[in-house]
Amino acid sequence: MSLGCISPLVSTMVGQKLPLRKPCIQHKPFTKVYRARRSVAQVPINMALIKDAEGITRRIGNHHPNLWDDDFLQSLSKSYDDPSYGGRAEKLIKEIKDMFNALHLNSSSADDLYQRLSMVDDVERLGIDRHFQNEIKENLDYVYRYWNDTHGIGCGRESSCVDLNTTALGFRILRLHRYGVSSGMLQQFKSKDGQIFYLDNQSNEEELRTILNLFRASLIAFPKEQALDDAKSFSIAYLKQDLPNINNTNISKEIEFNLEYRWHTNVPRLEARTYIDIYGDTTTTNNIFNSKLLELAKLDFNMIQSIQHRELQILSRWWTESGLAKLEFARHRHVEYYFWAAGVCIEPKYSTFRIGFAKMSSFVTCLDDIYDTYGTLDELKIFTEAIKRWDLASMEGLPEFMKLTFKAFDEGVRDMAQEAEKSQGRDTLDYARKAWEVYIDAYFQEAKWLAMGYIPSLEEYLENGKVSSGSRVVTLQPVLSLDVPISNDVLKEIDYPSRFNELLCLTLRLRGDTKTFKAEADRGEVVSCITCYMKDHPGSTEEDALEYLNYFIDEKLKELNWEYLKIDNVPITAKDHAYALSKGLQLLYKERDGFSVSSIETKNLIMKTMIEPVPM
Repeated sequence: MSLGCISPLVSTMVGQKLPLRKPCIQHKPFTKVYRARRSVAQVPINMALIKDAEGITRRIGNHHPNLWDDDFLQSLSKSYDDPSYGGRAEKLIKEIKDMFNALHLNSSSADDLYQRLSMVDDVERLGIDRHFQNEIKENLDYVYRYWNDTHGIGCGRESSCVDLNTTALGFRILRLHRYGVSSGMLQQFKSKDGQIFYLDNQSNEEELRTILNLFRASLIAFPKEQALDDAKSFSIAYLKQDLPNINNTNISKEIEFNLEYRWHTNVPRLEARTYIDIYGDTTTTNNIFNSKLLELAKLDFNMIQSIQHRELQILSRWWTESGLAKLEFARHRHVEYYFWAAGVCIEPKYSTFRIGFAKMSSFVTCLDDIYDTYGTLDELKIFTEAIKRWDLASMEGLPEFMKLTFKAFDEGVRDMAQEAEKSQGRDTLDYARKAWEVYIDAYFQEAKWLAMGYIPSLEEYLENGKVSSGSRVVTLQPVLSLDVPISNDVLKEIDYPSRFNELLCLTLRLRGDTKTFKAEADRGEVVSCITCYMKDHPGSTEEDALEYLNYFIDEKLKELNWEYLKIDNVPITAKDHAYALSKGLQLLYKERDGFSVSSIETKNLIMKTMIEPVPM
């Protein structure tokens, strides 16, 4: 049975708009007033006014400079390129495959289902699952033969009773691999009052692991799955309450990580780096299988990191040669954008995807800073029209920073189209350009709103914001560069106007706004989903708006889960990478705008996953 067989579960939700107001919110009197217009005397807190060489007064955002000096990047080691490491990794891969294949001979019928699921979970969390795709499928096919949508499963194929831990773990992994599993079986684990999940004769450690697996399962929810909503509320409260009293530091570290970096902010490289430490501290690594897994995970992590160092050096040289480094008013975040792509795309062969994504994202940021702060409205009108002609000659009379930006941008889009042609066997340049033109129009619309002091309705804002978020344009060409042919018909199911693409763009815009609206208001950019909501609901406060919008995001992420995991004719690789990029964005906006302010959490994440190797 495919995942597509359970469509009735969400048929009433998919494709429908949620109401623009959560009924439970009680509106309060205004606590803050936003000014729509700002004169020169009302300079926003985090914005400065400067005069350029022509005497034009311009706004700048006072962003911190590039954190990653080219000399530093060029000095990064690639020591794990040595063939001896690759040879050792291949030997370990073969040995682990042999152990996987021996499972059917050695596993007991009392716990074979749990054992197989645990092995799959370990290789995925350690970031080495790409080496064992056949073994993973074989083991999940085995587990799925014993799955029961009403009762779940026990620890083993001959278990006389179901087990919450094995069922929760199995549900999560099977659903993520697009097997048709329903969350309804969780109802049987509730107590008679329907409030808590039933745990039978478990030790404290077993109980904690059970609730942790229940929590992880609850995050892979589709719309209107009340059982998963209940499981999420219960498990969060349970784990947070017990966390201070846990003696086993490895379990506490695992719980802390999963509570902080939930499914939609947990990217593969961060999870692998974290789980390597947790896995290495457990006593189970005395087991020869687990010891080999750990050694391979460390080797693989460092070998991939060597590839990332080489790609960072290529990207840094491009950044300097493109001229974009000369744009002092713009955010220089090419390394942060590479981290975004590299955190979710590990395959060595997808270098073009990672570097291309970093380039496209850098163009978006430079254009964003031109439209939001540095450019004048008259300049932006000409600039927009010139970009849509794709002709540098049309830039005549515009400032040099606009000409420089367009030249680098035009060359980058052309280069990515050439890379895409190698995979797609057709010219996709016109298709990509049309996507960029729609995006530029959306930017110009926001610039006009700012100049007019106009705050649109939330619906009007989000309709434009889905485009101006930039999600589509930074993802489109890199996805086309993957070694997966995508016909125009299939492309429409992951690109505009697909529901999948719409949800990716919408959740990016919403998450970004909820984390950046105060900083943007301080720079004079007063239009956001927060202010639009408050305009729609007079008397509401920022807190009301945030409460509603966070609820709205959660609901849309459930719908995105469905669009991502349902069975259709879109190549899984293309969908996987587009969806994974949305998780990377959620991570980078987890605490704040991790691009504008990349000197705190983002820098630490880059150091941990891309710069510092794992001790062997």
